[in-house]
Amino acid sequence: MNTKIMKTGVLIALLLAGGLNSCTNLDEKVYSEVLERNFQPTERDLPYILAPVYAPFRTLMFGWQGYFDLQEESADVIITPVRPNGWDDGGTYRRMHQHNWTSEQWQPTNTWNQAYSAISRANRVIMQIEDGALPLPEEVGRNAIAELRAARALAYYLLLDNHGNVPIVTDYRDDSLPEQRTRQEVYDFVIKELTEALPLLSEEVAPMYGRMNRWAAKALLAKIYLNAGVYTGTPQWHKVIEETDDIIASEAYSLDLNYSDVFTYTNENSGEIIFAVPYDEVYGTGSQIHMKTLDPLSRLVYAMAAGPWGGNCAVPQFIDTYDPDDSRLYDTWIQGPQYHANTGAEVINYVKHVPGIGGDGTVAPSNAGFRIGKYEIKKGATGNLDNDYPMFRFADILMMKAEALLRTGNADAAAGLVTQVRQRAFKDNPEKATVTGAQLEQGSGYNYGWQDKDGSVDAVNGGADIQHGRFLDELGWEFAAEAHRRQDLIRFGVFQTKTWFNHRPHAQAQTRTLFPIPFAELTKNPNLTQNTGY
Repeated sequence: MNTKIMKTGVLIALLLAGGLNSCTNLDEKVYSEVLERNFQPTERDLPYILAPVYAPFRTLMFGWQGYFDLQEESADVIITPVRPNGWDDGGTYRRMHQHNWTSEQWQPTNTWNQAYSAISRANRVIMQIEDGALPLPEEVGRNAIAELRAARALAYYLLLDNHGNVPIVTDYRDDSLPEQRTRQEVYDFVIKELTEALPLLSEEVAPMYGRMNRWAAKALLAKIYLNAGVYTGTPQWHKVIEETDDIIASEAYSLDLNYSDVFTYTNENSGEIIFAVPYDEVYGTGSQIHMKTLDPLSRLVYAMAAGPWGGNCAVPQFIDTYDPDDSRLYDTWIQGPQYHANTGAEVINYVKHVPGIGGDGTVAPSNAGFRIGKYEIKKGATGNLDNDYPMFRFADILMMKAEALLRTGNADAAAGLVTQVRQRAFKDNPEKATVTGAQLEQGSGYNYGWQDKDGSVDAVNGGADIQHGRFLDELGWEFAAEAHRRQDLIRFGVFQTKTWFNHRPHAQAQTRTLFPIPFAELTKNPNLTQNTGY
């Protein structure tokens, strides 16, 4: 089945869902009568019935101060310095970089609000199916509820990872103020929901594009088990191996031939993507990462129909960790001279050096810092990209299994998987693709320390002391700019302890592994208690 057709169907369903939700002149009595008496949905109608549940993930991922920003701006790969055209934004990005955010500021609210929007919508549709308001055939309804529980679990996973101690709401009719749950309770709930839903989830791939099938649910389980030590204090490495083994054995997915194939504007055809958040420049807008990272002059390079804003870029210390022969360095980052799409004249030359994050009068030049080019920008691009966001992909499955093997004393087996992932990045130098277990057990090559304005680094603590630091480097090279980095740094103990660029460990560093409960939520629900340290 053509995945492009499936993606278009999902996006049109999302658009229709948005249109229905925006209608204000609606007679509810007539609507309910039509729904219950005249509408006889079948399995073919499921994309339209379930679409409202998935729609919030578009804003959640790439929306302003959404999940992407929370994971990347707080970590050691991407920064947003002050530019000649602005970007101080009241110190927002500096606070993210230096971990000085508070509960009164707005960084975490987008992820919180959109996650709960998806949860509320899932609860509503589950209620409608159970009550017969959506009279699906029994088996279809049962399977639909399983998918809705899996999608709801995905939203709760994002809350578990970012905020930890959040309310669990499953009853759409219950309008009482929800009680707060501990991070352990949220973890247990998500695991239970996914485990119970799994037997009823579809194993199909193309027809389930952008939806939670069995393999997406198993990928999510593996990711949660990978971070179980952070979430609960008890690692679950063997469960990571069990879930990833099932996905590998299914042979439903494989690595794409080229790294860049995963991120094209037609990446719905990728055989590597397990679960994607679909975007489209017309039907499913919201992917504006190119607008945030490109300098305004780059519109001439891509003959864009919109003018970029010129904000974020790569941390120079991270760029220095790459092997120059690693094709991911060039597939991920726009660097060097950029040329006019029509005349061929040089438009801008992106350099690695960035003088500082700002706040002390430092302004980074327009061309300072390599820009995010991982998500292919087509000629004539508008302000919204067609590229889908690959939340889970097969390389992630291999690397999760590799990390679990490494942490359970099977370094050589882990090295075999890492080598498999590296091979496409070193096609011209295949000998460099091979790594050994001993290498993965070494420290990181990241030159952790404070960067001065001239680019020199005071290596106050380096990366050699990071356990399995070389593996952390491998994660960085493979998943840069994919909203992985904060989570990985926390798991490896780097987020709380290391200095990078203009960031030093926060005075309450351990509390910064969780974002605060948004202030607005605290004011309207007295059952909530703020996370420690805020």
